[in-house]
Amino acid sequence: MPPSSASAAHRWLPWLAAVAFFLQTLDGTILNTALPGMARALGVAPLALQPVVVAYLLTATVCIPASGWLADRFGTRRVFMAALALFGLGSLAAALAPSVPALVAARVVQGAGGALMLPVARLAVLRTFPREELIKVLSLVAMAGLVGPLLGPPLGGMLVQWASWRWIFAVNLPVVVLGLWLARRHMPDRRHDAGRFDARGFGLFATAVVGLTVGLGEGGLPRPGWLAAAALALALFVWHTRRAQRPLFAPSLLRVRSFAVGLSGNLWARLGSGAMPFVIPLYLQLSLGWPPARAGLALVPVVLGAMAAKVVAPSLVRRLGYRRVLVGNTLTLAALIALFAAVGSATPTPLLLTLLAAFGLVNSMQFSAMNTVTLMELDAAQAGGGNALLSVVMQLSASLGVSSATLLLGAFGGLAAPGAFAATFVALALLAAGSATVFGRLPADAAPLRQ
Repeated sequence: MPPSSASAAHRWLPWLAAVAFFLQTLDGTILNTALPGMARALGVAPLALQPVVVAYLLTATVCIPASGWLADRFGTRRVFMAALALFGLGSLAAALAPSVPALVAARVVQGAGGALMLPVARLAVLRTFPREELIKVLSLVAMAGLVGPLLGPPLGGMLVQWASWRWIFAVNLPVVVLGLWLARRHMPDRRHDAGRFDARGFGLFATAVVGLTVGLGEGGLPRPGWLAAAALALALFVWHTRRAQRPLFAPSLLRVRSFAVGLSGNLWARLGSGAMPFVIPLYLQLSLGWPPARAGLALVPVVLGAMAAKVVAPSLVRRLGYRRVLVGNTLTLAALIALFAAVGSATPTPLLLTLLAAFGLVNSMQFSAMNTVTLMELDAAQAGGGNALLSVVMQLSASLGVSSATLLLGAFGGLAAPGAFAATFVALALLAAGSATVFGRLPADAAPLRQ
């Protein structure tokens, strides 16, 4: 069936981006809640499943830089549909995986598809809507996509407790089919001058990302050799980028002040807050002794808080500006993360649920403001590279957040050690708080264009 008209494509594009966001957030949140039950079913320790989480994030991080070039070269519609199909194949393989190594391999396939889905959809949004509408459109996309984390935690807990962990991957398949049907009809086919792909830069970048992630190790054991290799690859990547005619990421992007500040702030802030979706379900089940279904339902307030943030974020940023919102919100977020260290078996459930809702609201406010300030000053020619680089940082920081949390839990004695979770929460709070110094570099009058 031929694609729809331009006006219909314009109307449906935010919902297509929401499908991509839904699949990513459903897959991530449903898995985090199910990890302890999956570990029991597979006969391994919970932290031994860290590679199952990281494999997706790491593959997505490595592959995302190619998303902008592929979309420019082959068109947003074709690449988006290929990404959905690849994500679906990986989901099917994960549902049928007989072992942890096979599950990790399936997650790599999923990650390759996930690397393209949301960045390509976001790129189509950037090239379709005017700048003054971006925060409203992106907030709508994010709110619609939050149905994923609303369903994910309770669904993951229920499936692993009352059915089988394999269903947490199989549930992706109907959504993939729906997304393919909608994309075929309504995804606009945006293209741009692709030029020549920077294969050398891509190889150096991939080496740096893999070395850094693997170097953080598993079970609290860092690997210095991998970290050294990552540092060398990163140095060579920077050297190559400054000399290449068409590098993987244009150095001129970092001369856009809001982009440079937003990007570095994203990376730093998410090291702390990005680890929380991995740590909280483990804490509720392994430390407080909650069953998976109850732990999953307890995370619903996080998503409700996040949805509320999407409603108030645009008006709050317009009134106060990005710098005030991001500095204040970052410190508030760090304080909320630290408060989880005081939660114990004697904590009243309503108080814990209130803390979770507050964390969801403030964390979502952080993401909305960070993402928009990073992209708002890029022109059409910079949109592809800037969008891809932001997506890389988002995935990399999530991967590093999980690895850092595992490292911290191991350093503080492991999952069974008294106080290990509390100390980890405090350390994650300090990581998140540090990004306030980055956002303080934004101009005092940084604010979106008036509508």
